[in-house]
Amino acid sequence: MHFEILVEDQSGKKALDTLIPMILSNSDTYKIIPYKGVGRIPKKLKVTADASKRILLDNLPRLLKGYGKAWHNFNAVIIVVCDLDDKCLKSFREQLLNLLNSCDPHPETHFCIAIEEGEAWLLGDITAVKKAYPKAKINIIEAYRADSVCGTWELLADAVYPGGSQQLLKQGWQAVGAEKSAWAERITPHMDLTHNASPSFNYFLEKIQRLMTPQL
Repeated sequence: MHFEILVEDQSGKKALDTLIPMILSNSDTYKIIPYKGVGRIPKKLKVTADASKRILLDNLPRLLKGYGKAWHNFNAVIIVVCDLDDKCLKSFREQLLNLLNSCDPHPETHFCIAIEEGEAWLLGDITAVKKAYPKAKINIIEAYRADSVCGTWELLADAVYPGGSQQLLKQGWQAVGAEKSAWAERITPHMDLTHNASPSFNYFLEKIQRLMTPQL
């Protein structure tokens, strides 16, 4: 099976660069394609966005239609990974499925949504966070409830970044993005895939495992 994995930003790619090889068998292939933000599903599913700006949901109708036409009889699947942020999960998933079903033909596609943000998957493995950041504020990360809507990246920053999220925000959003990528690179190598408290991460993991090429 070939996996084409679309992610909304570089920090998501950094995380999956480590995690996907830990999951897949040698018989599977993959490509992780990062975008420059999540954006939103276009109204009436019509793409009006500038493709060169590489915003994931803005361009998703065009992308899925293109894959649907190009991947006829190709043993491949698309995995779209993005954050829920402050959206309603049920409504957001329905919108994504409606978009997929509007494509004719449509490629096999699965949507894996991090609740609330991708950092929830990192915080799902507190042991990994502690190994990557031995000086982390343990009281903060141990008080975190998996997949809670609480300002997830800010909570992780408060635990591991000098001065916390407020100090990081003073550096600007580019610095926030760079720090998120650093967290992904440092924490994921320590993660135990069989012991993660994040339901949305486990959904992603189980989806990938079910789609993998069976081992002989």
